[in-house]
Amino acid sequence: MDRTGPGQKYFIVTKGKAKPGKKGISKGCIGYVETETKEEVIGPVFTSGVKGSVKLEKENLHMLSKHQAQLLLFVSPSSKRLEVLQKEELFRAICCLVQSDVVVVQHKKESKPGVVQGVMQIVRKESYGDVTMLGFDVEITETERKAAFKKESALPLFSAGDILKVIIDSPPSSPLLAGNKQEALTMKDVLGNNSDPNLVQRGQDSRNSQISRGSGPPRMLRSTLEVGSMVEFKAINLATLYGVVRWIGVPEGKNQPWAGVELDYEVKGCTDGKLGVHRYFTCNGNKAMFVVLKNCKPDSRFLPLPPYKEAPQYHELQSDGSFEEDTDVPPIPESKVLALLEGRMKGIQGHYNSCYLDASLFSLFSCCVALDSVLHSSAGSEKHIQKILRRDIVNRLRRQGFVPAENVMNLRKLLGCDTYLTEEKDPEEFISILLNQVLSVDPLLKIRSNGKTQDSYTFQIILEKEQVVSTPTVQQLLETSFLTCDLKFQEIPSCLIIQMPRFGKKYKMFPQIIPSTELDITDLLHNTPRECFVCGGLAAVECYACVSDRRLMPGRIKQYCRPCEKQVHSHRLRRDHRPRELTLPHSFSSADPVPRQKLELFAVLCIETSHYVSFVKYGPGKHSWLFFDSMADRCGGENGYNIPEIRACPQVGDFLSQSEDDLAKADPCNMDESVKRLLCDSYMCMYQCPALSLYR
Repeated sequence: MDRTGPGQKYFIVTKGKAKPGKKGISKGCIGYVETETKEEVIGPVFTSGVKGSVKLEKENLHMLSKHQAQLLLFVSPSSKRLEVLQKEELFRAICCLVQSDVVVVQHKKESKPGVVQGVMQIVRKESYGDVTMLGFDVEITETERKAAFKKESALPLFSAGDILKVIIDSPPSSPLLAGNKQEALTMKDVLGNNSDPNLVQRGQDSRNSQISRGSGPPRMLRSTLEVGSMVEFKAINLATLYGVVRWIGVPEGKNQPWAGVELDYEVKGCTDGKLGVHRYFTCNGNKAMFVVLKNCKPDSRFLPLPPYKEAPQYHELQSDGSFEEDTDVPPIPESKVLALLEGRMKGIQGHYNSCYLDASLFSLFSCCVALDSVLHSSAGSEKHIQKILRRDIVNRLRRQGFVPAENVMNLRKLLGCDTYLTEEKDPEEFISILLNQVLSVDPLLKIRSNGKTQDSYTFQIILEKEQVVSTPTVQQLLETSFLTCDLKFQEIPSCLIIQMPRFGKKYKMFPQIIPSTELDITDLLHNTPRECFVCGGLAAVECYACVSDRRLMPGRIKQYCRPCEKQVHSHRLRRDHRPRELTLPHSFSSADPVPRQKLELFAVLCIETSHYVSFVKYGPGKHSWLFFDSMADRCGGENGYNIPEIRACPQVGDFLSQSEDDLAKADPCNMDESVKRLLCDSYMCMYQCPALSLYR
């Protein structure tokens, strides 16, 4: 029989033959009904020492709901359960307690006011079948001033029998809900004169009938955390781990609430939801970790922001008047980047869903000049916007290493739509709007398709998952996408922004993508000399049908000189291939060496759930990598501000400098957290052509 269904009946024995503490059915024992007649019930009785089902007369029992039975099971001794049950109004209010309710509990022989933090499941060695005990996690409020200097060990969980009073119907204007609850609550509030000795009402508009404020058992949570919450916590090695809470309760052998967390990534030594011999939830292997609940906190990457208001002002951070000079500032030299940018309150400060914009601007302008040309134009309506972008954001970032949120908000106000002030956007949408509609900049890309040239500002990878390996590089993705769609670059782009094959914020075609530090686009250019795939001479034809040939390095573009083309296609399996003629510049001589056209990676935007961050290459050195988060922390709560942070990430350079074979074999479980985030969350890769840059 399913004892977890909503219709299951439980009972407590009100008249028993055995004496309390002795073997047998005594007063306060709890059981559940398997079958019943008009006068009797049959079912097992917990902690009675009697095995199997017993027959009991209904006149000696009081029927309970499952939630009531769970609460009473935690009350000890069993004889005290009847005392709790006899206080009908109080027990009814106890059954409806939820987070933030105020109670008075018996603690160390004293009456103490406190705030309910959650209703916790308790697992003990004694078995109650499918039924778990429930207790209350209550944060005690010390009322005497000396308590402020008193440190106490972790409080026990309180049973329904420990609760002496319940305060109901706290109005929204109550000081208890505004500011520090413990400071707002005093013993006078709780133990003051009241006609009801057990139920204390808060506020003049409380209604006597509103003791029960919900149906069913309360949620299992502590503070703002509950099952389903995204959390973070520190591992033993001080690394920050992230995951989703799947279970909250008190495991066997423990005396305080724990959380069962399903981690974002597999970690060796973790389980699939078991702790010891007990299973508390189920997930993939090596992804379940159990943590003391108080050590968990909401995932800082996704903390909600307050309702929209103007960005905080930072006039005190302004430098002298030289900052206002509207003169160009080149990117920060590699040798000075860490001194100027590394640390907290560095980079671009986030404010109200601006992470997509902050990460994009920091990636494009902090250490790269590929788009510096957009900061200047002849004249027009966009001149004011360019001045704000150039003077208040780019120049300030390169001079002082910090851009306050108010500067970015001034730019957001000029993007042509009020939604840019409040709503979350995609980086490619922002970049296209800024360059095309606001600044009227010529498209960054000219792509040839079916003999026609199309313009765009970013390029979206389009392919089938089966066309490449399980952990592809950006080089492989770009080549395959161009081949699939029959595309060619009309000219070498000075800045190439590539969107990875993922759709929305959740679906990713590949679990990891390796950003290629160098992107060879020679074979993707129209009307450009190319090397023969076989001999390295000047190619005359290309063959798309040879791309998938397993004998010819599948997945790579194939072009041949005349002799090699005849030899390759003389094979019986390739005789039906139809190679295409390549066009060459008229000025190019076959005796000249074939130049390779390569782009350099300068930034990667990453996203997890709804939060964008960026990795930026700030110089030619292998270790010259930065990680930037415009909302890494927050100060001052709802009326405060976000704290941007920049960290050096030399480990990213170490990882990406490995060979392509070693990169493909890398195990995410053994990766550094920054490297793992770069590979697993990559959303957009940005490349530049140094030869076409404004500064050299």
